[in-house]
Amino acid sequence: MASNFADLRDRTLSAVVMVVVGIGAVWAGGVVFLTLVAVLTGAMVWELARMHDPAAPFGRAEAAGFSAAVALAVFFTQLSGAWLLGALALAVALLAWRMPAPVRAVHAAYLALILLAGAALLLMRGGFGWEWVLWLVLVVIASDVGGYFAGRLIGGPKLWPRVSPKKTWSGTVAGWVLALVVGWAMMGVLGAGTGLLLASVLTSMAGQAGDIAESALKRRAGIKDSSNLIPGHGGVLDRFDAMIAAAAMFLILNETGVIGGLLVD
Repeated sequence: MASNFADLRDRTLSAVVMVVVGIGAVWAGGVVFLTLVAVLTGAMVWELARMHDPAAPFGRAEAAGFSAAVALAVFFTQLSGAWLLGALALAVALLAWRMPAPVRAVHAAYLALILLAGAALLLMRGGFGWEWVLWLVLVVIASDVGGYFAGRLIGGPKLWPRVSPKKTWSGTVAGWVLALVVGWAMMGVLGAGTGLLLASVLTSMAGQAGDIAESALKRRAGIKDSSNLIPGHGGVLDRFDAMIAAAAMFLILNETGVIGGLLVD
């Protein structure tokens, strides 16, 4: 049993630091939040570039990460709507074309997800307020915590052993349950109706899918972690793979009118 929690100390300490920094940046908003999102975006793109082109000379992946961070920050502050999406699409095309041909399409798709999620988080903070960003973060954390503890304490059938051998159905369902708890707890804070419960579960599912998608990328690349930047969690992508997918789900829910209609009483 003790071996199942061997990484819990490092994992917990890293999580506490990330939560404190994240909540502080979300609360501050403005340039502080923009800087945090841009830095995380750049780090994830750097890891993705190293994953898909490990033979590249030093500096290429670093340049890709820096370019992505700057592109997101500049385009978001200067453009909006279709112009913003078009500029981000151009950035994806320019960054992806240097990847080896066999992985270029997958790299472009995941790179687009990273940049779109970054823009979604910034739009969420500016358009809906820090409370909605907090809800998103708490849903993702709850899903991860539920999966971690239920998977180790209950175990049972694996969700998708060929792609993510540690994930179980018990952990997946536990993540949905804790997401429901978060949704229920945040209803009053957000002034939302019971639709928030469904939105929380859908966001949890999206986060879990994002986790599995990144696991598939790592398995294809033959690596365990996207990097070793975060003790107990691996790389930035390892920690925020669920967050970027959850942010994309929020964007879908917003664009389909769920956030503005179904949720608000």
